[in-house]
Amino acid sequence: MQSLKNGLNKVLEVICIVLFAFITIVGTYQIVARYVFNAPSTISEELLTYSFTWMSFLAAALVFGKREHMRMEFIADKFKGKAGIMLSIISEIIVLVFALLILVYGGSAITKLTVLQVTASLGISMSYIYAIVPISGVIVLIYNVINIIQFVSQLNGESK
Repeated sequence: MQSLKNGLNKVLEVICIVLFAFITIVGTYQIVARYVFNAPSTISEELLTYSFTWMSFLAAALVFGKREHMRMEFIADKFKGKAGIMLSIISEIIVLVFALLILVYGGSAITKLTVLQVTASLGISMSYIYAIVPISGVIVLIYNVINIIQFVSQLNGESK
């Protein structure tokens, strides 16, 4: 399980780095085109917005998977041993339900609704933009399952 998690971490890190580099290049191009050549780009604004959206959702899933997201430590630190592990499992289950209902189910619904909408400059279907919501939801679900399995094995190891 840990090798799957490490592989997924690496893939997401590379994708986020590539998207960040792309955003930097397109942003620089947009500034140079507008202020140096006085010829603003018509597509760079959309490219930046949609690339940033994808990068944000993928980075959020990555940070969640690494368990480096913001948490209320003052509550979690009060529970040690089995109680702390149980609290972690409960929080993972809550996030799993949220990811399943909001990100995967809701994201799939909005993606289907936007199939016929087209972006103004790029002329691509908005469903490609919204597809990141269920994609990131599935990634979060994968991380959830891995984390729950790890916590349950910790719980079983601690009870012996």
